[in-house]
Amino acid sequence: MNTQSTLDLLGKLKLPGMLQAYQGALTLPVQDQPSGDQLIARLTDAEQQYRIQKKMQQYLKLSKLRYDAVLEQIHCNAARNLTSDQLLALSDCGFIERAENILITGSTGCGKSYLACALGRQACVRGYKVLYFGIHRLIEKITQSKLDGTFMKLLSQIEKAHLLVIDDFGLHPLDTQIRLALLQILEDRYGKHSTMLTAQLPVQHWHEYIGEPTIADAIMDRLSGNAHRIELKGESLRKQKSQKNP
Repeated sequence: MNTQSTLDLLGKLKLPGMLQAYQGALTLPVQDQPSGDQLIARLTDAEQQYRIQKKMQQYLKLSKLRYDAVLEQIHCNAARNLTSDQLLALSDCGFIERAENILITGSTGCGKSYLACALGRQACVRGYKVLYFGIHRLIEKITQSKLDGTFMKLLSQIEKAHLLVIDDFGLHPLDTQIRLALLQILEDRYGKHSTMLTAQLPVQHWHEYIGEPTIADAIMDRLSGNAHRIELKGESLRKQKSQKNP
């Protein structure tokens, strides 16, 4: 089989990583081209890296994260009540493997959503499925799925996500239907997958916000029993940015 036939076959077999690596190897001077064993190792590694990258891009697209945030852009200092050790402990996504939750609270503009999206992006990079919802959008999805009969499909979709991010928890009133749906979502995930919530309301006020004490007890039990809590402090980052760029 000649070189072009090999390239064509790699294309037909849908091995783009190998194809690109082989094309690259062919451009090298003869004396610099890898041996047979080295070439095979290079091609298989290239294909693996290509698939990892493609999977990550698919997960990022499906996650619908609000911000294209990365952990390297998160500012850790005493004023924000966030340390680099805290961030480092979460960056390996071990909390997802352990099915632990993350509860991020703080005043408006302090960077809660950005931090949540950065952790969500890190999870995608490490090969975990992530779903992001603002609380208003999640309520809309639940309500619509109840009307058109796709609620169980929505539950299944959410359950399969390794990490569920619910942003701005506490900004929209909950009725009985939404409370029960939220409880079912958390029950399906409990002990299997992680959930991350951001809220302006301190955690100690969530029970009152949820309402209906029995349901609130059940929801808080599934949320806070095995959760990492991050209480961001300091002035609004949006306000600081606007002052720097009048």
